[in-house]
Amino acid sequence: MILHDLISYEALRVIWWGLLGVLLIGFALTDGFDMGVGALLPFVGKTDTERRVVINTVGPVWEGNQVWFILGGGAIFAAWPPLYSVSFSGFYLAMFVVLACFIVRPVAFKYRSKRDEPLWRARWDWALFVSGAVPALLFGVAVGNVIQGVPFHFTDDLVAIYEGAWYAKFFGLLNPFALLAGVVSLSMLVMHGGAWLGVKAEGAVQARARAIGSVAALVAVLAYVLAGVWLAFGMEGYRIVGDYATNGPSNPLHFEVARSASWLSAYHDRPWIAIAPIMGIVGALLTFVGLRSGREVSTLLFSKMAIFGVISSVGLTMFPFIMPSSTDLRSSLTVWNSSSSHLTLFIMLFATVIFLPMILLYTSWVYKVLWGKVTEADVRDNGHSLY
Repeated sequence: MILHDLISYEALRVIWWGLLGVLLIGFALTDGFDMGVGALLPFVGKTDTERRVVINTVGPVWEGNQVWFILGGGAIFAAWPPLYSVSFSGFYLAMFVVLACFIVRPVAFKYRSKRDEPLWRARWDWALFVSGAVPALLFGVAVGNVIQGVPFHFTDDLVAIYEGAWYAKFFGLLNPFALLAGVVSLSMLVMHGGAWLGVKAEGAVQARARAIGSVAALVAVLAYVLAGVWLAFGMEGYRIVGDYATNGPSNPLHFEVARSASWLSAYHDRPWIAIAPIMGIVGALLTFVGLRSGREVSTLLFSKMAIFGVISSVGLTMFPFIMPSSTDLRSSLTVWNSSSSHLTLFIMLFATVIFLPMILLYTSWVYKVLWGKVTEADVRDNGHSLY
């Protein structure tokens, strides 16, 4: 028996679909509060010292948190090559904006406090705001477009062709439903940032973060529920027609895809997946209560629960679709037709089993060592060593 035959091709595809979700959720849970804190910076820090407190709550961990973003991109490249091809070409300008923000953010961290001039620092503060708020919005916009279907098709030679002019690849993404999904993402991460500052800051910064974060939690719930109603009554879903092989070759053109009445028909077929949106809504409401009542660690955990529920609800609702096509239904990418080979997925899983626990252990150790509040006294006493 060949070693990789120990796990079937079908099982490996599902495992890597799940692992991709884990990496995306891990990115949202960690770098998500970095983006949320950046989006909150101009509003919770009224003085230079307060803004330095805000920045230094994420200063020691933001670089490590971006590992999840790199791992997610690497997993897409290696495990789901057609998805990588279509998404990075179709969302090229949006991804460029996100990467530009992720380049500006470390520069802002490093250079903001190099000079004492108020204007110099104010400009870098707004750079941190933009580099936190814009990616948080665009990630949601991207998900909203994927749910609706992306205008691409495959030729007979499996070359991916994205419809529309180059500028449409960005401005075409900014449609009403996608912007609503962007509001869900942005408000959810602002809520998460508020919960983080509730744990790591104190005094006026903590109070302002809790006030804004609690409002963001309510906005996230309302926008998420509205998006669910839109999916139920205003948007068709996708379904695979007839018999299909779950362990066959990765060729989208071998599948027949049709429209369904609604994406939410998945909850009729698999009622257990309702736990995901329930976690999202309940987690956000509990975060609101925690922020209003002044709880700290439990509020951050509830915020993580909300993010886990919202993101996993998207994947579970769309399964087995990963990126449906709005212009050529047959080209839609699913778990069963867009993965790498059986052997590739097995080797990647073997490496993941070894290295992912090491990353988790190291990350946990870092957070344990760096746990504790950042105070104004810390900033004043360590003005030359802190951000």
